[in-house]
Amino acid sequence: MKLIYKDSKKPVKVGDPVVVGGVTTTVDDFPQPHKPNSEGKVTLGTGATYYVSVIGAEWVDREDRAGWGVSAVATGEHK
Repeated sequence: MKLIYKDSKKPVKVGDPVVVGGVTTTVDDFPQPHKPNSEGKVTLGTGATYYVSVIGAEWVDREDRAGWGVSAVATGEHK
């Protein structure tokens, strides 16, 4: 499982600059999601924690969602 930026498909790295609410800060931490239907969160240099989508990122290659159908992933429900 890895966290990537949706637009560039590049991996998210600690120290990456990001802009949230017009403020430039850095990525401090991004633990893997704690359950399959979780988007996951990222902690920024400001100390604030946001869902990864706020920085334009998403988790890919999610082994925790093996066996989920496409519609299940989209709705957050699993088989």
